[in-house]
Amino acid sequence: MSHWFFQKNDKTIGPLTDYELRTLYKRKELTDETKVKQEENGTWIPLKDSPIFQALHHTTDAHTSSAKNTNHHPHEKNGAQHLGLGDVFSDIFKKHPKSDSEKVFIAGTIYTTPKEEDIASSWTRPFLFSRVFFALAITYLLLLACTYIFSNSNTIPGLMVIGSFAVPFSVLVLFFEINAPRNISFFDVLKMFFIGGVAALVATLILYDLIPVGKLNYFNAFLVGIIEETGKMVIVALFIVALKPKYILNGLLIGAAVGAGFASFESLGYAFNYSIEAAAVFKNLHFAGDTMLNIIFSRGWQSIGGHVVWAAISGAALMIAMGSDPKLKMRHIFSGKFLSLFIIPIGLHFLWDCPWNPLPQIAFKQILLIVVVWIVIFYLINKGLRQISAKKVTKA
Repeated sequence: MSHWFFQKNDKTIGPLTDYELRTLYKRKELTDETKVKQEENGTWIPLKDSPIFQALHHTTDAHTSSAKNTNHHPHEKNGAQHLGLGDVFSDIFKKHPKSDSEKVFIAGTIYTTPKEEDIASSWTRPFLFSRVFFALAITYLLLLACTYIFSNSNTIPGLMVIGSFAVPFSVLVLFFEINAPRNISFFDVLKMFFIGGVAALVATLILYDLIPVGKLNYFNAFLVGIIEETGKMVIVALFIVALKPKYILNGLLIGAAVGAGFASFESLGYAFNYSIEAAAVFKNLHFAGDTMLNIIFSRGWQSIGGHVVWAAISGAALMIAMGSDPKLKMRHIFSGKFLSLFIIPIGLHFLWDCPWNPLPQIAFKQILLIVVVWIVIFYLINKGLRQISAKKVTKA
């Protein structure tokens, strides 16, 4: 893949893909005389003298050229883009310029949303989610130092917030990067994370008032799965109606955003309540602090297989049920296509909460369920990529 740089207001901007350069030219943000260079160590030349100039006027030729080059892209399988576990982690240890991160966060605007035929060729492997996690982890460690080394209790609320949000939010950024259509802005994602996450909590609490649940035996664990997954699904469905997406990958992202918000605020509540209860019962602030940290850590790593991905499956199921219909309707929610997939997060939630718990000392159940849910997630991701490839073939 070509990496282009251009000069504007005495600043060097890039790297950009062929598609992104074409988009800027079509929007008249670049002129024939704009200085560009191919690759960072290239020579500055006017755009009109560059090898891409003819392609700027012949989109079909440019698209054909870029489709042949798959560097930095998920590999192809059976003629369609395919994402495997290796693709998720292959770029996280590579050095990326700051502009790569900025390009991820500006996705979803009218300037950066690619056309359907350009989606696969303008998508790179995810990496930013790891940077977000490291930034939040460093923030958490600094707050931990303030609290325990310098005995500053003012940082305890920040410690609970960052600790509870770090993993769910980082997983959400991964889904944002995986959203190949790049048609949902990060601002919309933040709205779904905060408003959608809390709205899902409200919806769940309403359902709990209607359907009281007692001690978590097998039956009540199943009720919890139905109630909480339904509460999140309702909010995900409302955002799908509002945003009018048309891709399975969009559904995954919308569901992950609502689920990440739900998981973050719920974990924050658990960290707060358990620490307060420990302090009240044992009259020991150090034990209360240890309880808080244990809750944050255990719910943090387990969140990679919990509410975030369960809600993502629900979002993808809604999009699959919609098919080619432009709008989500009630009949889609009661269709076999949706219910056959929606039973998966309900079942996984039930297994997570039920008394069955072999080898608890190594968290065997949680690890097993995390593996299972990510097998489902990768299946849905690749189903979404095949959907995009099929749309491109149909248009061609």
